Amino acid sequence: MSSDRRLVLGSASPARLSLLRQAGLAPEVVVSDVDESAHTAPRVAETVALLASAKATAVARQETDALVIGADSLLEFGGKPQGKPADAAEARDRWRRMAGRSGILHTGQALFDVRDGAVVSRDVAVASTVVYFAEPTPPEVEAYLATGEPLAVAGAFTLDGLGAPFVRRVEGDPAAVVGLSLTVLRTQLARRGLAITDLWRR
Repeated sequence: MSSDRRLVLGSASPARLSLLRQAGLAPEVVVSDVDESAHTAPRVAETVALLASAKATAVARQETDALVIGADSLLEFGGKPQGKPADAAEARDRWRRMAGRSGILHTGQALFDVRDGAVVSRDVAVASTVVYFAEPTPPEVEAYLATGEPLAVAGAFTLDGLGAPFVRRVEGDPAAVVGLSLTVLRTQLARRGLAITDLWRR
């Protein structure tokens, strides 16, 4: 069985788009204009849930019939949220503190079902994964900073790019660390009566 429902990703993240494509999906991308600084909560997991919902809401307003995905990720380290570093100096300082330690990568994702221009269903979930960092040498950190990659991602690291060698292991969903839990998405779709395989593009 297949579905003709449009899938819309409300995120500019190439990693999220790549994850969905690798899973056989072909989402359209509509980037939200959400001011992330305006959405905070006492807990990091609650903050990513709020941001994911806000992004899905902003994109859903532009749609008449679609399944809209909103997502956001933050690293919780030392009990505090770590978004994208402001500059190389901040990224360097983070790696000095993170080396040999662990943090929790929280990914919030919202699935909104839009029909006839109205949101008929909102499903918001958070996937939390423990990330254990290696201890890169100072030259390795400098080489990594020089690529610019750690400045573009939450927590100043990636699991699907140049930062992968600096992560020892994860406890949880690796895809959620990259930016989107496909397992959570499958569950969210199932609650709407859809199998993720219904949305495969062949």
